[in-house]
Amino acid sequence: MHDEVKSAALNPYHMAVQQFEAAADMINLSEDMREILRQPKRELTVNFPVRLDNGRVKTFTGYRVQHNVNRGPAKGGIRYSPEVTLDEVKALAMWMTWKCAVVGIPYGGAKGGVICDPKQMNPSELERLTRRYATEISIVIGPHSDIPAPDVNTNAQVMGWIMDTYSMHEGYSIPAVVTGKPLSIGGSEGRNDATATGVLFVTRQAAKRIGMPLKGARVSIQGFGNAGSIAARLFHHDGCKIVSVSDTRGGIYNEAGIDPATVLRFKQERGSVINYPHAQKISVDEVLEIPCDILIPAATEGVITSANADRVQARIISEAANGPTTPEADAILFRKGVIVIPDILANAGGVTVSYFEWVQDLQSFFWGVEEITKKLEMIMNRAFAAVAEKADQFSSDMRLAANMLAISRVAEATQVRGIYP
Repeated sequence: MHDEVKSAALNPYHMAVQQFEAAADMINLSEDMREILRQPKRELTVNFPVRLDNGRVKTFTGYRVQHNVNRGPAKGGIRYSPEVTLDEVKALAMWMTWKCAVVGIPYGGAKGGVICDPKQMNPSELERLTRRYATEISIVIGPHSDIPAPDVNTNAQVMGWIMDTYSMHEGYSIPAVVTGKPLSIGGSEGRNDATATGVLFVTRQAAKRIGMPLKGARVSIQGFGNAGSIAARLFHHDGCKIVSVSDTRGGIYNEAGIDPATVLRFKQERGSVINYPHAQKISVDEVLEIPCDILIPAATEGVITSANADRVQARIISEAANGPTTPEADAILFRKGVIVIPDILANAGGVTVSYFEWVQDLQSFFWGVEEITKKLEMIMNRAFAAVAEKADQFSSDMRLAANMLAISRVAEATQVRGIYP
């Protein structure tokens, strides 16, 4: 990502509000309702000290934002990154509200983050940071109020520490306070693959919509973390040809196709996909522009912009990442006839299976992976059909359609509940 493009990219919260206003205009949302929905209900900023292994104490800043809770408890991930900002967390919380509404699960949106560089911290420092952050935000999280989950640079272990910390405060085990936990303490089967599985289900529907067979379709994936590497495996298994993947250090390309399992092993051994022997080296930006049928941005926000949207060659873009496409790029892609399956639909498999995990924790009764995958496919297909129908009705792109659908559902819940007192 070139610096000038990155700095020209919209502030993520302004981008989220811009998308909201565009959809609100289309559904003639009242000014009163916009007043309620365009800003988060609650923003918590915490500054907390952590003792590092070298004996020094460092103060970290963390956030937890709840955007809207009218359809149910707040739900959203926690990310650890030097780039975390309050505006980014606010944007992600808003997107979570729409994401839960689009797939019709009874949650509102939240997000959390800590400004830190987890790659520079060892496991014991990360555990102390996590437990202290969990303690600070324990005033707003809870199994019926706000349920965190993993996100960028956090994982099942981090969720385990949060669950344990919260449970210690309460005096008994409360597995339902977080999702994405290890199986041994109330995690769900299928959770690890859920985001990528959801991406596969909606991409199948989009391919069907334009009459494109998935068998032999060329797929390019930007980002080879959890969502990206699992998507590569699933699409490969579905008969697609993975032609390009990248991580933060660079990308690789082979038009004959790459075996995702071998690339993953290579990355685990070497720390990156670059220098993989059976492919040519390309830049992270080129991964977005190479000849392919399906492009899966699975890294960070703001990577497809007005500067490069014209060079994107894919017929379908399936957003495994949050906010990878700017509003200007959306307009260009729509004119080109590219189907963009928006993040709030494409990557909602993660939050859907998180919802299944929460339900299982609350009833202390667990389902098998087949049942979970079947339920997930039903929900994703139903959501895709509803969004596609809305897009046809308004001759709009799928992002606008998904936002219209989601916002009208949240507005209805807000309207029905009214304003207290």
